[in-house]
Amino acid sequence: MKMLIVDDSTVMQRKIQRSITLEQITDFLTASNGLEAVEIFKQELPELVTMDLTMPEMDGVECVKHLVEIKPDVLILVISSLSDKATTIQAMKNGAKGFLTKPFDDEQINNALEELLDEAQSDAS
Repeated sequence: MKMLIVDDSTVMQRKIQRSITLEQITDFLTASNGLEAVEIFKQELPELVTMDLTMPEMDGVECVKHLVEIKPDVLILVISSLSDKATTIQAMKNGAKGFLTKPFDDEQINNALEELLDEAQSDAS
């Protein structure tokens, strides 16, 4: 399973990648803004995406909308330090499936991703 990590901080990209212990995730891709994420997503079609909301060029809310248009069943976990609930709600309306607040620990991100995968399997069956 491929996962795309979208965050304008390379430190955060590495933290997310190091934190994930789920065996089904075998390939990690990274993008540092929404425009880059859309291009990589079109080529690779990952099943899972973690999405920062505040980024240059195209923010996470807009990016979520584009990714869902390309692949409606993509699982997107928003990871943001934003306390702005309206922005998060908009990302969820655009198709994000979950939300995690920064800072987070390894257990929190793995649990959030497992929940997304479990929900997707329940919806599929």
